[in-house]
Parts: sequence; structure tokens; C-alpha cells
Amino acid sequence: GLPAGIPMNEEKIAIQMARRAPGAADWSTPRKEADQVKLLSGVYEGFTTGAPLCGMIENTNTKSGDYKATENLARITLGHAIAYPFGVVGVVLFVQLMPKFLKSNMDAERSYIKATATETERDYSKYFKCEDFGFLPFALAIVAGLLLGSITIPLTGKGYDGACFSLGTTGGVLIMCLVFGHFGHIGKLSLEVNEKTLKVMRELGLALFLLGAGFEGGVALVEEISKPGAGVGMVVWGFLGGALMTLIPMVVGFIIGKYVLKLPLLNNLGSITGGMTSTRGRRASRATCGNTASRLRDSH
Repeated sequence: GLPAGIPMNEEKIAIQMARRAPGAADWSTPRKEADQVKLLSGVYEGFTTGAPLCGMIENTNTKSGDYKATENLARITLGHAIAYPFGVVGVVLFVQLMPKFLKSNMDAERSYIKATATETERDYSKYFKCEDFGFLPFALAIVAGLLLGSITIPLTGKGYDGACFSLGTTGGVLIMCLVFGHFGHIGKLSLEVNEKTLKVMRELGLALFLLGAGFEGGVALVEEISKPGAGVGMVVWGFLGGALMTLIPMVVGFIIGKYVLKLPLLNNLGSITGGMTSTRGRRASRATCGNTASRLRDSH
């Protein structure tokens, strides 16, 4: 609210609203709106009363077609919320049960990994470390990734007004993390991250990801289930769809890895969980291969 007795002139408000009128600036709305303000409360005979000031701008150019591209976003989020639990459980069960179905000799499979493991543990003692937790490498990777992701490359003759390519925030940070992880240091500066810090960051990142998907999907889920007839059916079909989308790529990938690429079982399972970016599946893979978990190769 405003203090009582302040002059309130709708014409002066209209002058300021005209600054955002179509064509007034690049950031102004493209719609053809009058933007006429109607003061509903807090004003009497041109002066504020001290009560909360309320004004309304009517939308006189409503077009349902303007929202066509976003009308299914809620259902897309709902589908993710329904299918994701099976995606997590399905990958873990696949990794745990496949060796049993194939009656694999796990001691022999572990020996294959030991025989092909040529990477030696990196010695960080000769490098300077700013702090023990490893937050500095995280910060450097994020900043470098944001800078890399902000680079936009035009793909057509229209320049930045046409189709463009950009790694974006996520892609840029991912690439820089891979680069930093490969080299392990910048000059004499160590990029080692404490294993405990890595575990915390993994769990925190996964929790934040599921938090966003869960909140958004939960709203759509309740809305769909509350609908008579079709709501529950959509949930059931969504779950079945999630099961198929999880199982088919894993089975096809496993067959190609085993019979075409001739991958050992544990390498095959690690590649599948890495390709599906399944943190839970990767953990199941490591548990399956026991003490040689550090040698299992996946894309995480």
C-alpha cells in the first residue's frame, strides 16, 4: 500500500505504460495491447486512501493459439514422473539379475577386468592443493563450463536470428568436467576432488533433479488422477510405457555389446548404465563386480 493523500493520476500511469508498448523497445511485448490501467482500490477522488493499491490491465488480445506449443508440457512432465521410478528400478534389477540369468562365472568376469586394467592411480602429491574438500575444482569447472556453454554458433546465413548451436549450461559444464578430470591439474594446481565431496555432490545433484521433476510432475499427476475415468488409465499406460522404454534399449544394447562388440559382461553392464546416465544402475554394477569396482568402465 501507499500512504494516504498521495495524488494518483491514471494519465501519468498511462505514459509510463506506453514505454513498453509494441515497438517501443526490443524487450517490449509483441502483442497489440492497449495496456490501459484500471485502478480498483486504494484511490478515492484522485488520492490514495492508505489501503492497498490494486490496478488491473485487461488482456484484450487473447489468442489460444499462442499457448499451443506449451499445452502438453504438464503431461510430458507427468509422463516423466510416472516412468522414472521404473527406469531406476528396472536398470538396477537388470544389472543384478542378468549375470544370474546367464549363469556367469563372476570370478572369471572380474579377472577379465583386472587383465585389461592398465590405468595406474594418479599421484597428486606433487601438485599444489588449495583446500582438502575439492570445492575449487568444482568452481573452476562450473565457471569454465558456463563460459563454454554461452558460446553460440550460427548455423545459417541469418546469423543469430536463424538456427544456432550452443552447448548450453549443462553441456558446457559437462565438457569442462571431463577435460578437468582427464588432465587432473592446471600447471602445479591440483584438480583432485575428495571422494567424500564427490559422493555428497552426486547425491545433492540427484536430489535436486528429482525434486524439480517431482514437484512439477506431482501437480500434473494429482490433476490427471482426479479426472473421472481417464486419470488412472493414463498412469497405468505411462508406467507400462516407461517399462518398455527402459527394457528395450537395455536388452538391445546388451545384445550388441555381447555379440557384436564382444564386451565382457561387467564392461557391458557398465556401458549400459553409463549410456543411460543411471547413477543407481552404476552403483549396482559396482556391487556386482565386487572389489574390482574401480575398474568398471562406464560413462560417469
